[in-house]
Amino acid sequence: MNEVLQVRGFHHVTAVTADPVANYRFYTDLLGLRLVKKTVNQDDVSAYHLFYADGKGSPGTDITFFHWALPRAQRGTDSIVRTGFLVRDSSSIAYWRDRLAARGVLLQGEPRERDGRLALDFEDFEGQRLSIIAAEDDLLGEPWANGPVPAAHQLRGLAAMTVSVADLDSTAEVLTQVLSMRRCREYEAPDAVGETRTAHVFAMSGTGPAAELHVIAEPDLPRARLGAGGVHHVALRLERDEEYAAWESRLRSLRMPSSGPIDRFYFRSIYFRLPSRVLFELATDEPGFDVDEELANLGTRLALPPFLEDQREAIERGLPPLTLAS
Repeated sequence: MNEVLQVRGFHHVTAVTADPVANYRFYTDLLGLRLVKKTVNQDDVSAYHLFYADGKGSPGTDITFFHWALPRAQRGTDSIVRTGFLVRDSSSIAYWRDRLAARGVLLQGEPRERDGRLALDFEDFEGQRLSIIAAEDDLLGEPWANGPVPAAHQLRGLAAMTVSVADLDSTAEVLTQVLSMRRCREYEAPDAVGETRTAHVFAMSGTGPAAELHVIAEPDLPRARLGAGGVHHVALRLERDEEYAAWESRLRSLRMPSSGPIDRFYFRSIYFRLPSRVLFELATDEPGFDVDEELANLGTRLALPPFLEDQREAIERGLPPLTLAS
């Protein structure tokens, strides 16, 4: 019997920033994530691509950013509208509430229970909507020993991405029939304008919020427009290398348009879109971010994959100055 192909959870999420220096300060100095890779967008080498993660750059812990000088994203449907992070427990939620408030971060209310878990909602400096979710049994990442946040309260992985779509049925069909997710429950959640909408939870093969996609149908909203503070795509995690070819074959056999195999050097990828046009990626755990830098030195230089190394001089000349000092 053939093994059912499944994705375990999230690999990374990629968003857009118009200000990489402020972005670096927010996600490292304030949120306590580690810059584990400073590289370029391989499809647009004039743009930086910054990867923030746990202490080791573990799959499932990183939020990444393309540096594009775009205006603010226009919120709407057919987009990824909230990115979640895991912490240990309610004491960590209280820590983050105080830390963010003291730094003047826009909090979206007090911590509250959502889908059975305590969550704190807030926005980054460009309006990207984020959540910190308490989930003691489902932590993924390794603490960053040199980080500014105590190890007990550090963000320990991605969680509970929320997607807004105009058409729930077509989205659910792809999530369940193509990606083998399980539609497991519903809950009531506030939408982008403060009204209550039903969120539909689709579970991957992992456990807890690190393996959940939350989908809200909002057909009455305009379509979102990508910009600074908006999410470009979310990547789902393939733990075993041999799954990669099987997934490419599966998408092809189902006649689902995709990018085909793409080697990103740090991981291998396949991109495809939901019927809503939301961009998804399948990404492998290996080789990982330490393939070209020692663990202790991750993110300290401009790293380029071998297929771009012969263009380093031209690439560096075309990039804007970027001094990432706290």
